[in-house]
Amino acid sequence: MASAENQAVAVADDPRADRLRWGVKFVREAFAADVDEYRRRYGKAEGERRFFAENAPVDVAEGEGNLLVTTGATAIWNALTQGTAGSFQNATAALGVGDSATAATAADTNLNAATNAYRQVMDATYPTVATNTVTFKVTVGTGNANFHWQEWGVFSAVGSGSPPTGGTMLNHKVTDLGTKTGAASWAFTVTLSLS
Repeated sequence: MASAENQAVAVADDPRADRLRWGVKFVREAFAADVDEYRRRYGKAEGERRFFAENAPVDVAEGEGNLLVTTGATAIWNALTQGTAGSFQNATAALGVGDSATAATAADTNLNAATNAYRQVMDATYPTVATNTVTFKVTVGTGNANFHWQEWGVFSAVGSGSPPTGGTMLNHKVTDLGTKTGAASWAFTVTLSLS
């Protein structure tokens, strides 16, 4: 029979004991009103607050999971050890969506969409950090990203060009979120957790 000390060593040496759990939840909400009209009328922060106070979603899609890409993992470690990573703060961080159904890989540095890709900077109060989690949120008005949303990712910058390039890609998920049209604003929320 193994001693208590040997049992403790066996547990400590178990490779599963050191695994870091990367959790991801995402929600896409469709609204029949134009968030950009609220932003024009009241300013960014107040417009978004009023938009959500006055409008209820007409459709919701939810899911879990995604891939922490190599550039994203490197950005996390650089931020931790060197204070450099590209910034995932309110003024610069963006959520990107595209219409490609090509599988995500750890080597991805951008969305796979060749033409229908869009990135938007965070809503006024995002990202937010709570115990072990960070939440990113954008609300896309009726005039933008009107195509089939089949992939998404978090970026350190809105980027430029079509499709947008630039900034660091943190993660990538390929999933069918539906087709956005000019008849709706879509809010997209991503919550990442480490445990």
